[in-house]
Amino acid sequence: MYWFLICSLVGGYLLGSFNASIIFGKIFKGIDIRSQGSKNAGMTNSLRVFGKKAAVFVFLFDLLKSIAAVLIAGTVGKKLFPEMPDFSLYGQYLAGFGSVMGHNFPVYFKFRGGKGILASWGVIMILDWRIALILLAVFVLVVAATRYVSLASITSAMIYPLFVIAFNVGNKQETTIAYIALSLVVSVLAVYRHKANISRLRSGTESKLGEKKEK
Repeated sequence: MYWFLICSLVGGYLLGSFNASIIFGKIFKGIDIRSQGSKNAGMTNSLRVFGKKAAVFVFLFDLLKSIAAVLIAGTVGKKLFPEMPDFSLYGQYLAGFGSVMGHNFPVYFKFRGGKGILASWGVIMILDWRIALILLAVFVLVVAATRYVSLASITSAMIYPLFVIAFNVGNKQETTIAYIALSLVVSVLAVYRHKANISRLRSGTESKLGEKKEK
């Protein structure tokens, strides 16, 4: 039965490896987004380099691929192991983690992808929509106040595990412990992927939303 968990992880990774900004740039513009703007394969750089329509495409694609990965794993797990609901949850966790890893390190694009914020948010939406809405609100508020998308992303990533823990106080089930562990790994990974942004934020050279290119 552990093959299901392995398949969930691998399947999530392969699905997450379809990076929307890279695909859009190569197909419709003949450009590798990783050579333009901030050189990040994500929505913000797509907006900066390709415009609003591309950003909408990237937003929907990268969000939905993670949602699909988690939903597929959950649905398959429930059908295969109806008497073991925990297995379905573990499958969802692994599929979600795989999707984020695939977005960050896509096998189809030489393992050079984005920073995983949208992909992570898609996973969170399915695992706990309440936390997803809270993180979205925090993200919007930080962007509105500072116009730094990177700062909003980092802030949301850092508080994610705190809300997972707060919403599960007193719950000592193994699935809950696994969920907290997942949130910590996703949080650390997101912050790590923003290490260059953190350096620019500290030096005052980070680009703000609406600027055509980074300083």
